[in-house]
Amino acid sequence: MRTKRGIILLSAVMMVMAMASGLWAQEAGKVDINTASAEVLMTLDGIGPVYAERIVEYREANGLFKSAEDIRDVSGIGPKTFEQNKDRLTVGGSPAATGTETSPSDASGKKKE
Repeated sequence: MRTKRGIILLSAVMMVMAMASGLWAQEAGKVDINTASAEVLMTLDGIGPVYAERIVEYREANGLFKSAEDIRDVSGIGPKTFEQNKDRLTVGGSPAATGTETSPSDASGKKKE
């Protein structure tokens, strides 16, 4: 009886771990275009070293992307490349996406000078 309970418990633990690792793998496929290095950006379809560097340079020159669609503003990234990758693109580093302000404020909500 004790062995049967152990097998059931072990099976349940293994199922939970398998489901959790599947969710982690799904999330791991996402690329935050506001924080990704050129190497990470190259994991996207149609993005090689030249386009990855353009994305990083665009982000450094223009600030964080506000939406995934904004990647189309980068020279050479057109609708086809965006469509191939749109399900993997995130903008988690963006203040708009996180709901945080970019400039400090006091308790009244007024920006500090």
